[in-house]
Amino acid sequence: MEKFEIKPSVDETQEFIEIANDFSNPLDIVREAVSNAFDARAKNVYISFEVVKRYGEKVLKIVMKDDGLGMDKQGLQSFFDLGNSLSRGKEENIGEKGHGTKVYFNSSKIEVITQKSGSPCYRAIMDEPIKKLFDRNIPIVDVLQIDDLEYSGTEIIIYGYNNNRRDKFTHENLKDYILWFTKFGSFELKHGISVHQDSKFFLKGFGKDKYEELKFGHVFPEKSPSVQKLFEKYMVSAPDYYCKQIIKEGHLKNHPEISYQATFSIEGNKVKQWVNPMLRRSGKPRKMGDYTVQERYGIWLCKDFIPIQRKNEWITKKGSEYVKFHAFFNCQDLRLTANRGSVDNTPSEILDDIRDEARSIYNQIIESNDWTEMEWLESEATAYKTIEKEQKEFKWREKKILNSKICEYKSIVLVEPSRESGVFALVLQLSVLEKDIFPFKMLDYDTHSGLDVIAKGDSTTPVTSAKLYYVEFKFFLTKDFNHSFQNLYSIVCWDTTIKHDEIVKDLKGEERKMQIIAPASEGDYTKFFLDNPRSIHKIEVFVLKHFLKEKLGIDFRPRTSEDSL
Repeated sequence: MEKFEIKPSVDETQEFIEIANDFSNPLDIVREAVSNAFDARAKNVYISFEVVKRYGEKVLKIVMKDDGLGMDKQGLQSFFDLGNSLSRGKEENIGEKGHGTKVYFNSSKIEVITQKSGSPCYRAIMDEPIKKLFDRNIPIVDVLQIDDLEYSGTEIIIYGYNNNRRDKFTHENLKDYILWFTKFGSFELKHGISVHQDSKFFLKGFGKDKYEELKFGHVFPEKSPSVQKLFEKYMVSAPDYYCKQIIKEGHLKNHPEISYQATFSIEGNKVKQWVNPMLRRSGKPRKMGDYTVQERYGIWLCKDFIPIQRKNEWITKKGSEYVKFHAFFNCQDLRLTANRGSVDNTPSEILDDIRDEARSIYNQIIESNDWTEMEWLESEATAYKTIEKEQKEFKWREKKILNSKICEYKSIVLVEPSRESGVFALVLQLSVLEKDIFPFKMLDYDTHSGLDVIAKGDSTTPVTSAKLYYVEFKFFLTKDFNHSFQNLYSIVCWDTTIKHDEIVKDLKGEERKMQIIAPASEGDYTKFFLDNPRSIHKIEVFVLKHFLKEKLGIDFRPRTSEDSL
């Protein structure tokens, strides 16, 4: 009988490709550069983004420079290797897997200039890394010894990163990312860790001509005065200006050897906006990279004081109270995925302990007197805003009434509709004034979902034996119909710009051609049909703007100051 051994092997090129593409957010290149600079004990970090011409084409150029320890031959080898981390086993370092710098491979050229104290200065160049990997070749690094630098450190120049897509590298978007998701935006200062507080970061993204110096540490709002003082100053708007912080450190209950550090900042919307220019504001134009409170805030699990993954479901009871929290929970025993995007590699029993600690802090907050007072103020503010909204709506509708068009028909004043509900109201009035004006009888009206009206075709057949159909109401009929044509008897709209023979498509993709037939005689009216040769039923469209004028002689005019209705 045959006996043999199998030694598992690795598809090297595929592994490089997988890791390089595993960093789905293009901004991750900044996080890795910052982490490497801090692991190299750098005090000053420079990162710039620009577009240069290479071989007649516009190419994205990223320059990342630091004054850290620099690299020797062994360090350069580790830099380009996969899974060969010199930081492994060094608890004070961020890097540990040897994966991070592979994000640079998603580019057309990597150039590294580095010098370590007591070692020569080297320039290393890797050409077309991503292309060569897809050609199933491991890219080679050409290293040349060059003249010494004036100081130790590393400069990395990346060309053509992420297929030269650069929309995310605006200065404000980069600044926001750095202060939220890199070591430079660490919240460790809140816990008395000051070793990095003098570090400096100089950033120049698209939209900036000069470097901007950033201050180390995540930005929190200032703590607010008491709820009572806020109420005296801002009345029912006080919740928007509230800010209180809970700083807590401890050990996990079932794993007492594992420590944690937590900062929970409870914030109103106004104080959030004071310190966060990237928050989307109602009524303001959108800008690249902006986001809502719901998309960013809540509780973040962190390692190395860097946010990794949100766990808002841990502190959500009513559905959205997490939006008040600007909270971070750091634990060095979290085990991260290769791209540092998830904590899901962490043993479940440790995550359960972390969840329990986070919930304990949350419960401490919501059971406080401050929280109770804030909830009361919010309920008052909601009531106030509702009244204010009703007053504004009343004034708007008052103005709308004065500007509306009317006509008198059979001693009844009809109002030209300005929305779908107005179309329905007008049809109801007309159905009373002219019982047979429409070839259907409405039985049920519901706008919550689906089509608006269920109707039958005549007034004599009992409902129990009549064939029932849908009738849809629209203020303005367009070529994209947001319902199905199946079981649709008629459409009633105020107006449409769909022309003869133009195609109208329903949500299932069925197409019908608009057929417009001019009046055949006096007293007749322009008929609109949606026709499908494969269907027996033509869907008649009542365009009230034309139908009422031609059928009943109704012509709307502006309301004047003399009109009593």
